[in-house]
Amino acid sequence: MHKRKPYFIVFEGVEGCGKSYQSKKLYKNLKKKGFNPILTREPGGTKSAEYIRRLILQDYFFKTKKEKFDKYTDTLLYLAARNEHIKNKIEPALKNKKIVICDRFIDSTYAYQVYGKKVLKKFIDTIHKKILRGIKPNLTIILKVSSSSSRKRLKKRKTKNRYDKFSKKFYTKAQNAFLNISRNKKNYFILNSSQNDNKIEKKILEIVLKKLIK
Repeated sequence: MHKRKPYFIVFEGVEGCGKSYQSKKLYKNLKKKGFNPILTREPGGTKSAEYIRRLILQDYFFKTKKEKFDKYTDTLLYLAARNEHIKNKIEPALKNKKIVICDRFIDSTYAYQVYGKKVLKKFIDTIHKKILRGIKPNLTIILKVSSSSSRKRLKKRKTKNRYDKFSKKFYTKAQNAFLNISRNKKNYFILNSSQNDNKIEKKILEIVLKKLIK
């Protein structure tokens, strides 16, 4: 068994980049290595946050397209889910010296809502001051993907939410946002997920183990 210490790992990237797949692989690989991680996601991660997730991602009441969430309502729902998630899952897990692996976190909000939908960053920052409770990722892995690879993966999905249906232009804008956010930050790693999944999986495990065992 390894010495227990709290560690917060986040996977970021656009739809079809493979972050959900790789976060699950990392979780399984760390378990095999004798660590005690938990795997979670945003929006979601707790019962209350998963309920909010369904409101955000499903467009069942948008069939006529005459009424949609305003971009600030949409953002507030994400932040409400994050508050529940941090308070009831992430913070307690870190206090118990667990490794938390999270599929999306705050960078997705900035990439999609600020860069993509032009929500004011100051609006999000103000709420984050109240809800983040000083929690920041120790390591963020951004999976960069080509538009062709992303489209191929999205086509294979049996069920799609409204975030799987954005334009190529929107995904390009969001991916560039992730790259801009990560610029000159030591705790960020950018990997090309268009290449072989097994190679990416091994590289991610190598990066994480170096951080955990040093």
